[in-house]
Amino acid sequence: MTTRAAASPRIQPLEPPYEPEVEAYLAKLMPPGSGIEPLKLFRTLAVNFDVASRMRPLGAGLLAHNTIQPRERELVILRTTALSGAEYEWGVHATFFKELTDEEIRGTVPGQRHGWSKRDALLIRLSDELNDTATVSDDLWDELRRHWSDPQLIELLVLAGWYRTISYVINAAQIEPEPWAAAPPT
Repeated sequence: MTTRAAASPRIQPLEPPYEPEVEAYLAKLMPPGSGIEPLKLFRTLAVNFDVASRMRPLGAGLLAHNTIQPRERELVILRTTALSGAEYEWGVHATFFKELTDEEIRGTVPGQRHGWSKRDALLIRLSDELNDTATVSDDLWDELRRHWSDPQLIELLVLAGWYRTISYVINAAQIEPEPWAAAPPT
């Protein structure tokens, strides 16, 4: 992941006071009692409330109703966002979701070394192949099927695709990092 020079956001996130439906939407996205302002990503998406409200069920479902382990989910999210150069999302997940060790989190960034377990290495390869080719080689698919069921494989594919989509929004809209979010290693 390369660190981009700070740029002004191309689309300004909404600021309070919010319209009532936007306020209710943003409240659903943040953990109750977290004390954290709604994320800039969510406030940017809410500029098109119709699209944002349709995106919420899938995004929330991928985080809360998994068939895969939370650490596997985070490994795929961190690697996918790192490969996509989405420092914003990588930093939010590296800070907020502590399913991996700090060393493992750093290891999700290309060029950083980490001694992954066999299962974890397969998820790194999956993220890399999807990023590089938009598909999965037969050899890797055969290995993945030894560890994950077909429903889990569908979830892994959708998860990687979802965070690639989120990366597009973050990068193209130039959403500024959250002040509390981790910065990727250089």
